[in-house]
Amino acid sequence: MVDPAPALPGSGMLRPKAFSGEVVPFRVTAFREGHDSIGVQLRLFSPSGDPSLHRLHPLLDGFDHWLTEVALTAEGDWTFRFEAYADDFATWRHAAEVKIEADVDVAVMALQGAELCARAAAEPDRPARQRTALRSWSTALRTATDDAQAALRIVHDDELASVFRERPLMSLATAGEELALRVERERAGVGAWYEFFPRSEGARRSADGSVRSGTFRTASRRLPAVADMGFQVVYLPPIHPIGLTNRKGPNNTLTASPGDPGSPWAIGGAAGGHDAIHPDLGSPADFRAFVKTARQNGLEIALDLALQASPDHPWVTAHPEWFTTLPDGSIAFAENPPKKYQDIYPINFDNDPEGLCAEVLRIVRHWIAQGVRIFRVDNPHTKPLWFWEWLIRTVTVDDPDVVFLAEAFTRPAPLQALARAGFQQSYSYFTWRNTKAELEEFFTSIAHETADFLRPNLFVNTPDILTEYLQFGGRAAYRIRAALAATAAPLYGVYAGYELYENVARSGSEENIDNEKYEYKFRDWAAAEASGDSLAPYLRRLNEIRAAHPALRQLRNLTVQHSDDDAVLVYVKHLPAALSSSGASDTIVVVANVDPHSVRQTTIHLDTSLFGVPPGDEYPVQDLITGAEWTWADHNYVRLDAFTEPVHIVHVKGRS
Repeated sequence: MVDPAPALPGSGMLRPKAFSGEVVPFRVTAFREGHDSIGVQLRLFSPSGDPSLHRLHPLLDGFDHWLTEVALTAEGDWTFRFEAYADDFATWRHAAEVKIEADVDVAVMALQGAELCARAAAEPDRPARQRTALRSWSTALRTATDDAQAALRIVHDDELASVFRERPLMSLATAGEELALRVERERAGVGAWYEFFPRSEGARRSADGSVRSGTFRTASRRLPAVADMGFQVVYLPPIHPIGLTNRKGPNNTLTASPGDPGSPWAIGGAAGGHDAIHPDLGSPADFRAFVKTARQNGLEIALDLALQASPDHPWVTAHPEWFTTLPDGSIAFAENPPKKYQDIYPINFDNDPEGLCAEVLRIVRHWIAQGVRIFRVDNPHTKPLWFWEWLIRTVTVDDPDVVFLAEAFTRPAPLQALARAGFQQSYSYFTWRNTKAELEEFFTSIAHETADFLRPNLFVNTPDILTEYLQFGGRAAYRIRAALAATAAPLYGVYAGYELYENVARSGSEENIDNEKYEYKFRDWAAAEASGDSLAPYLRRLNEIRAAHPALRQLRNLTVQHSDDDAVLVYVKHLPAALSSSGASDTIVVVANVDPHSVRQTTIHLDTSLFGVPPGDEYPVQDLITGAEWTWADHNYVRLDAFTEPVHIVHVKGRS
């Protein structure tokens, strides 16, 4: 029985989540009355129940905010709570420094310190080495009641301070409520996506001009090349039967000729609906074989989940209440003014929400049974928010490894609400952020303002999005955008044809000319790469760099830096050794000339303390694209030629 309950704002929609390997910041506001010092710690329980304790440090913002970062690896449900306590040693040490230096209450402060040390030494579970040292300090303080300098030396003793840092002396301890955190599999937060249409892969044009569709069997031949470029997810547009009524022709024309395949998003026909496969592509067994071949190549298949129907979909006759009926009795087709989609009926949840919920859940579970664990959801912002919260929660109870990507190019509030409702990934505004200022604002936003709940997947292009930057930026634009997407976020994607620099749009639009949504696309991948006329080697290198550098598999660690040129973007991604699974730190500096038509020479300015280099010190770096090595400091000259190498991806070498 389906019982979808609409979620009200504040009803728990935001369920904290992370992905395996993610460095998670735990923040809390903690304070006490008066001026005594406090300490704060995080008590964390893994899915197997193993506890760990992590000290928080106060942020220097004056607002009682505390933070610690923990790299979480085990998948499953974690629990945690914050604990606060009076830090008696820190309180005493501060008071003793002030008073003894002023020769005030020297004896009192020394005796208080002696009592603190004795109390700590009496703790039975404190290490024996510490207990012995603490008894010595207690004795020394008792003999220093009339010797301010001797007492002050003990107050300033770094070894004494380190003992209490390692194990604070606590009183008045309090604990917050126990909270939950879901850690999802790595692919929920890290991955390189590649989109292609199976019907185009292996399609053949006959002498009479007719086209024979590619199939899952022919499309499987493309998978090794995609894997060789380093991609991890292959995203397929809808693979279902396509309606005949109002079928679109080439370039979205209203009249289709015989043989025009139509838009895959006009789902449903005589051969079935959302649980069926287009007969031209093959059988269910062929699809399962395709999924298996992908897996053998280290790839996962992401399937489009588009909740809409062609006029020929079985739903239209069986469930007309699932659509919007106009006053004249006709069903409303989809619109996104000025665009019209006469071949598509959007669904309407108002009349039978329980029926639609049951049907969509059935469809999703059907494809899960066929081996699909990732769904790219088309236009989720046009469906009720409560529905997505319910669906994702219901699916992941039984299949916690299933991932949903929200394709929601919409206003910030609904885009972010979908992420809060449970979507593991989200499309973003990256494609329309092209200038240095735009990118600085955007990268800062995704890394520091929304990263707690929204994981952006930085697609560089789609069949519907060919920006003016790509149309008119030449080949440099393609390299720049790919490098930025691959290094700024752990998730990014490309649509097939990007590596061939396909940059011709339909007049006045952002859609590719001869759009693959409405016709077959014929590409000679091997010839392009053999002639050197392909971006595939560059994409391969970007994905190799991503695989080798864990700093690029984090989102929150991006920090924008400064350059003297308004077209040169600079940012740092750093992962400390303490948070790295390898035990070694990793630092990447990206310097990009975002003007694809120019050569830029400028000075960049780095806050080297971000990666442990004192200001003014020199350090070795290597460009991971070209292999060039330099010695850098905090101010560095760079030259970026858009026509040769517009982007430096620099590894800071030898930092621990």
